[in-house]
Formats: sequence, C-alpha cells, structure tokens
Amino acid sequence: MKIKYLILALLPLGLAACQSSDMQTFGDNVVTILQQQNPSKTLNAYDWHLDTGASKHMVLKFDNEGRFSVSTTCNTLGGSWKVESNQLVVGQLMSTMIGCNDQAMQQEKLAGQLFEQKAIPLFLDVKDANAPTLTLMSSNGQRYVFTGKMTPETKYQGQAETIFLEISPQTKSCTGVAAQTCLQVKEIKYNEQGLKTYQDQNWSLFYDTIEGYTHSPNERQIIRVKRYTIKNPAADQSKYAYVYDMAVEREAIKGSL
Repeated sequence: MKIKYLILALLPLGLAACQSSDMQTFGDNVVTILQQQNPSKTLNAYDWHLDTGASKHMVLKFDNEGRFSVSTTCNTLGGSWKVESNQLVVGQLMSTMIGCNDQAMQQEKLAGQLFEQKAIPLFLDVKDANAPTLTLMSSNGQRYVFTGKMTPETKYQGQAETIFLEISPQTKSCTGVAAQTCLQVKEIKYNEQGLKTYQDQNWSLFYDTIEGYTHSPNERQIIRVKRYTIKNPAADQSKYAYVYDMAVEREAIKGSL
C-alpha cells in the first residue's frame, strides 16, 4: 500500500492575528473544561465521530502511545499527537492512497486540511459522559464538533481476549432469559503457522449478542471477536461482552446469491 506524506504548514501570522478575538473566546472556554480533567485520557477513552454528509462518519482514534488515526470513507490518515496549552498538537501526517469517489474525496480533503495544522485549538465537553463532544477549530475559524463513543476498553474497564468464531448461516430458536434466536457457532484456535483447529466439531448455541456484527443467512463466516469480562454482572447477565473485530473468512452459500 502506498503511503503519502502530508507536509504540515504553519498558520499564517496574519490569519492568526485577525482571528485573535475569536481564538481568545474559544480558549477561555477550553480552560474552564480542561481544568477539571485530564484531556489526554478523555481523548483516549472514546472514538470521536463527525458526520460530514459522506456515507461513513469521519472517526478519530487516539491511543495511549501518542499515535492517532483519522478514518474516512476511503482512506486513513495518522500521526503523532499530544495535548499542550489547550491545543491538540499533531506531528507529520501519513495517509493510505486508495482511489475514492468525489464525496469521499471531499471528506478526506477536509480531514487533511484540519490536521495539517501543527496545533489545533480544542474544546472538550464531558458533561454527558455517554456522549461527550470534542470541538476542533480549523485555521480559518471553522469549528467541527465530534461526538464521543466509549471504546470497549473504557466501557468494560479492561482489555479484551481475542477469540475466533465460525458462524453458521442458519440460526436457531432458543431460550435464555426469554425466548430468542441464537447464532450457531464453533470456536476456532489458530497456531503460529495460521493453521486452525476446531475446539468442537458440533455447532453450539450462542446466547449472547456480538456488538457490531450483522448476521447473514447467505454466508458462512469466520470472525475475529474481542471478548471482555463484565465486572459484577447481574444475575441474569452473561459475564462476557463480545465485540466484532473483523471477518477472517467469508463464503457465500451455494444458490443463495
């Protein structure tokens, strides 16, 4: 995959001067919020979504090792990050280079323009911990409001175990707490050479849900899943939460398409 480097430009001094009043107001609001929390930990605890009108949201992710990514409908940008003096300070950007349609290109152009700044004024509002907002100001004074969605690590307060499940195209009626429809699964282990071994040759009923996964009766799939342990689950609740990560294998069922 080709990588392109986006050279970051310094904000023009004249532009900064003419916007000084707006920036001051923005900065005063930032101080009020950031004095009450650790902004770096908050940024890391959520995935940040911006609706730009494209088919998919622009999504920001900040890891705890000083790297961030910007996922668009088509390409992904990334670089280093830190918070200093109420600003998001980013390093040199890198981007994948996939051909995109016009709508996706507009979203990617917006991402490039916003993050080509070395220091981006930010406003972090966490009054609603379930849907905090991150406002970033571009060099021309435009504000972009991202909405936070808790990462699974934040939501479940721990790291996940990675497991692999083969999913049958056919579901079955089952009864857990109440009558429901269950997936049929087989757990798989992979060795260092990538060879798979089935833990059980028979299908097992899966009573839980897999967040982010959509079942298809027309496909046999092997998926990678993150399994989190729920702390202090209710009496009628599973001790695990499952989050879809990616499809490893997909096979259309003959005659279904």
